[in-house]
Amino acid sequence: MKIQTMKTSRFIQFSVFVLLVASLSACSLPKRPALETSSWMVAPERSGSAYKSRSDLWLKMGSATTTPPFDGRSLVYRLSDQRYEKDFYNIYSVLPNEMVSNATRQWLNNAQIFSMTVGQGNSFFPYYVLQTSVEEFYGDYRVRPEAVVTVEFFLTATDPKKHNPVIGKNRFTKRIALKDNTPQALALGQQEALAQILKEYEVVLYGYAGNLPPPLGQ
Repeated sequence: MKIQTMKTSRFIQFSVFVLLVASLSACSLPKRPALETSSWMVAPERSGSAYKSRSDLWLKMGSATTTPPFDGRSLVYRLSDQRYEKDFYNIYSVLPNEMVSNATRQWLNNAQIFSMTVGQGNSFFPYYVLQTSVEEFYGDYRVRPEAVVTVEFFLTATDPKKHNPVIGKNRFTKRIALKDNTPQALALGQQEALAQILKEYEVVLYGYAGNLPPPLGQ
Protein backbone atom coordinates (compact mmCIF):
# COMPACT_ATOMS: atom_id res chain seq x y z
CA MET A 1 0.00 0.00 0.00
CA LYS A 2 2.86 2.30 0.88
CA ILE A 3 4.62 1.48 -2.41
CA GLN A 4 1.44 2.27 -4.35
CA THR A 5 1.13 5.61 -2.54
CA MET A 6 4.73 6.49 -3.41
CA LYS A 7 4.14 5.65 -7.08
CA THR A 8 1.04 7.83 -7.13
CA SER A 9 2.94 10.70 -5.51
CA ARG A 10 5.81 10.42 -7.99
CA PHE A 11 3.36 10.37 -10.88
CA ILE A 12 1.68 13.54 -9.61
CA GLN A 13 5.04 15.25 -9.17
CA PHE A 14 6.10 14.24 -12.68
CA SER A 15 2.84 15.54 -14.15
CA VAL A 16 3.24 18.88 -12.39
CA PHE A 17 6.82 19.10 -13.68
CA VAL A 18 5.73 18.42 -17.26
CA LEU A 19 3.01 21.06 -17.05
CA LEU A 20 5.45 23.58 -15.59
CA VAL A 21 8.00 22.97 -18.34
CA ALA A 22 5.32 23.25 -21.02
CA SER A 23 4.08 26.51 -19.51
CA LEU A 24 7.57 28.01 -19.39
CA SER A 25 8.27 26.91 -22.94
CA ALA A 26 5.08 28.56 -24.18
CA CYS A 27 5.99 31.79 -22.47
CA SER A 28 9.48 31.77 -23.94
CA LEU A 29 8.32 31.26 -27.55
CA PRO A 30 8.76 34.42 -29.66
CA LYS A 31 5.54 36.04 -30.82
CA ARG A 32 4.92 35.62 -34.53
CA PRO A 33 4.31 38.90 -36.31
CA ALA A 34 0.82 39.38 -37.70
CA LEU A 35 0.41 38.97 -41.45
CA GLU A 36 0.98 42.44 -42.87
CA THR A 37 -1.00 43.34 -45.96
CA SER A 38 -1.21 46.45 -48.11
CA SER A 39 -4.59 47.65 -49.36
CA TRP A 40 -5.11 49.34 -52.73
CA MET A 41 -8.02 51.25 -54.22
CA VAL A 42 -8.77 51.78 -57.93
CA ALA A 43 -10.96 54.87 -58.16
CA PRO A 44 -10.47 57.11 -61.21
CA GLU A 45 -12.09 60.54 -61.08
CA ARG A 46 -13.55 62.36 -64.06
CA SER A 47 -12.27 65.81 -64.86
CA GLY A 48 -13.42 68.37 -67.39
CA SER A 49 -16.79 69.92 -68.09
CA ALA A 50 -20.01 67.93 -67.99
CA TYR A 51 -22.29 67.15 -70.93
CA LYS A 52 -25.53 68.91 -71.64
CA SER A 53 -27.98 66.48 -70.05
CA ARG A 54 -29.92 64.36 -72.52
CA SER A 55 -32.35 62.85 -70.03
CA ASP A 56 -34.17 64.20 -66.99
CA LEU A 57 -34.53 60.61 -65.75
CA TRP A 58 -32.07 58.63 -63.68
CA LEU A 59 -29.85 55.70 -64.43
CA LYS A 60 -29.41 52.91 -61.89
CA MET A 61 -26.33 50.76 -61.50
CA GLY A 62 -27.40 47.13 -61.72
CA SER A 63 -25.51 43.95 -60.96
CA ALA A 64 -21.72 44.00 -61.18
CA THR A 65 -19.82 40.76 -61.68
CA THR A 66 -16.19 39.69 -62.05
CA THR A 67 -14.85 36.74 -64.01
CA PRO A 68 -12.60 34.31 -62.07
CA PRO A 69 -9.76 34.34 -61.16
CA PHE A 70 -10.10 38.12 -60.79
CA ASP A 71 -13.12 37.99 -58.49
CA GLY A 72 -11.21 38.14 -55.19
CA ARG A 73 -9.53 40.97 -53.31
CA SER A 74 -5.98 39.76 -53.99
CA LEU A 75 -3.98 41.38 -56.77
CA VAL A 76 -3.52 38.92 -59.63
CA TYR A 77 -0.34 38.51 -61.67
CA ARG A 78 -0.10 36.70 -65.01
CA LEU A 79 3.31 35.04 -65.19
CA SER A 80 2.82 32.81 -68.24
CA ASP A 81 0.07 31.94 -70.72
CA GLN A 82 -1.49 29.45 -68.29
CA ARG A 83 -0.16 30.65 -64.93
CA TYR A 84 -1.89 33.27 -62.79
CA GLU A 85 -0.76 34.01 -59.24
CA LYS A 86 -2.65 35.76 -56.45
CA ASP A 87 -0.82 38.09 -54.06
CA PHE A 88 -2.32 37.61 -50.60
CA TYR A 89 -0.09 40.33 -49.14
CA ASN A 90 -1.47 42.99 -51.49
CA ILE A 91 -5.25 43.28 -51.66
CA TYR A 92 -7.88 45.67 -52.98
CA SER A 93 -9.86 47.70 -50.47
CA VAL A 94 -13.06 46.22 -51.91
CA LEU A 95 -13.82 43.60 -54.56
CA PRO A 96 -12.98 44.60 -58.16
CA ASN A 97 -16.63 44.52 -59.29
CA GLU A 98 -17.57 46.90 -56.48
CA MET A 99 -14.67 49.24 -57.30
CA VAL A 100 -15.62 49.36 -60.98
CA SER A 101 -19.33 49.84 -60.25
CA ASN A 102 -18.69 52.65 -57.74
CA ALA A 103 -16.19 54.36 -60.05
CA THR A 104 -18.63 54.13 -62.97
CA ARG A 105 -21.48 55.63 -60.93
CA GLN A 106 -19.38 58.56 -59.74
CA TRP A 107 -17.93 59.10 -63.21
CA LEU A 108 -21.36 59.22 -64.87
CA ASN A 109 -22.74 61.52 -62.20
CA ASN A 110 -19.93 63.96 -63.00
CA ALA A 111 -20.66 63.56 -66.72
CA GLN A 112 -24.35 64.45 -66.04
CA ILE A 113 -25.70 62.51 -69.03
CA PHE A 114 -28.69 61.51 -66.89
CA SER A 115 -30.25 63.58 -64.13
CA MET A 116 -28.43 61.26 -61.73
CA THR A 117 -26.86 57.83 -61.55
CA VAL A 118 -27.79 55.93 -58.40
CA GLY A 119 -26.29 52.86 -56.74
CA GLN A 120 -27.70 49.36 -56.82
CA GLY A 121 -28.98 49.57 -53.25
CA ASN A 122 -31.01 52.69 -53.94
CA SER A 123 -34.79 52.35 -53.59
CA PHE A 124 -35.59 54.53 -56.64
CA PHE A 125 -37.46 52.68 -59.37
CA PRO A 126 -35.17 52.78 -62.42
CA TYR A 127 -36.27 53.28 -66.01
CA TYR A 128 -32.80 52.40 -67.23
CA VAL A 129 -30.22 50.06 -65.69
CA LEU A 130 -26.50 49.76 -66.36
CA GLN A 131 -24.89 46.43 -65.52
CA THR A 132 -21.14 45.87 -65.55
CA SER A 133 -19.01 42.77 -65.96
CA VAL A 134 -15.29 42.91 -65.15
CA GLU A 135 -13.78 40.38 -67.56
CA GLU A 136 -10.08 41.03 -66.88
CA PHE A 137 -8.35 42.74 -63.97
CA TYR A 138 -4.71 41.76 -63.53
CA GLY A 139 -1.05 42.58 -64.06
CA ASP A 140 0.58 40.95 -67.09
CA TYR A 141 4.28 40.22 -66.53
CA ARG A 142 4.93 37.80 -69.39
CA VAL A 143 6.90 40.24 -71.57
CA ARG A 144 6.79 43.66 -69.97
CA PRO A 145 4.72 44.72 -66.95
CA GLU A 146 1.26 45.90 -68.00
CA ALA A 147 -2.04 46.55 -66.26
CA VAL A 148 -4.92 44.84 -68.02
CA VAL A 149 -8.56 45.85 -67.52
CA THR A 150 -11.55 44.66 -69.56
CA VAL A 151 -15.09 45.79 -68.73
CA GLU A 152 -18.37 45.01 -70.48
CA PHE A 153 -21.37 47.33 -70.09
CA PHE A 154 -25.03 46.38 -70.57
CA LEU A 155 -27.57 49.21 -70.78
CA THR A 156 -31.17 48.01 -70.49
CA ALA A 157 -34.67 49.48 -70.28
CA THR A 158 -37.00 48.45 -67.48
CA ASP A 159 -40.04 47.27 -69.37
CA PRO A 160 -41.38 43.71 -68.97
CA LYS A 161 -43.32 44.06 -72.25
CA LYS A 162 -40.17 44.54 -74.29
CA HIS A 163 -38.91 41.41 -76.00
CA ASN A 164 -35.33 42.64 -75.92
CA PRO A 165 -34.70 45.18 -73.15
CA VAL A 166 -31.03 45.63 -74.12
CA ILE A 167 -30.31 49.11 -75.45
CA GLY A 168 -26.57 48.66 -75.82
CA LYS A 169 -23.78 46.17 -75.10
CA ASN A 170 -20.20 47.45 -75.19
CA ARG A 171 -16.85 45.87 -74.29
CA PHE A 172 -13.60 47.76 -73.70
CA THR A 173 -10.06 46.51 -73.06
CA LYS A 174 -7.10 48.66 -72.04
CA ARG A 175 -3.47 47.75 -71.42
CA ILE A 176 -1.27 50.26 -69.60
CA ALA A 177 2.53 49.88 -69.45
CA LEU A 178 3.86 49.94 -65.86
CA LYS A 179 7.02 51.70 -64.72
CA ASP A 180 8.01 48.76 -62.49
CA ASN A 181 6.79 45.49 -60.97
CA THR A 182 5.46 46.93 -57.70
CA PRO A 183 1.85 46.50 -56.52
CA GLN A 184 1.52 50.30 -56.39
CA ALA A 185 2.44 50.58 -60.06
CA LEU A 186 -0.16 47.92 -60.91
CA ALA A 187 -2.93 49.69 -58.97
CA LEU A 188 -2.09 53.01 -60.64
CA GLY A 189 -2.00 51.33 -64.05
CA GLN A 190 -5.40 49.72 -63.49
CA GLN A 191 -6.80 53.07 -62.41
CA GLU A 192 -5.53 54.68 -65.62
CA ALA A 193 -6.92 51.79 -67.70
CA LEU A 194 -10.35 52.12 -66.08
CA ALA A 195 -10.30 55.89 -66.57
CA GLN A 196 -9.66 55.43 -70.30
CA ILE A 197 -12.49 52.90 -70.51
CA LEU A 198 -14.96 55.19 -68.76
CA LYS A 199 -13.88 58.12 -70.91
CA GLU A 200 -14.70 56.14 -74.05
CA TYR A 201 -17.91 54.67 -72.67
CA GLU A 202 -19.37 58.03 -71.64
CA VAL A 203 -19.30 59.05 -75.31
CA VAL A 204 -21.16 55.87 -76.26
CA LEU A 205 -23.66 56.31 -73.43
CA TYR A 206 -24.29 59.90 -74.44
CA GLY A 207 -25.25 58.63 -77.87
CA TYR A 208 -27.65 56.09 -76.37
CA ALA A 209 -29.18 58.74 -74.11
CA GLY A 210 -30.21 60.78 -77.13
CA ASN A 211 -32.39 57.95 -78.43
CA LEU A 212 -33.77 56.13 -75.40
CA PRO A 213 -37.00 54.10 -75.57
CA PRO A 214 -39.91 55.76 -73.70
CA PRO A 215 -40.07 54.95 -69.97
CA LEU A 216 -42.43 52.25 -68.77
CA GLY A 217 -46.08 53.36 -69.02
CA GLN A 218 -45.39 56.39 -71.21
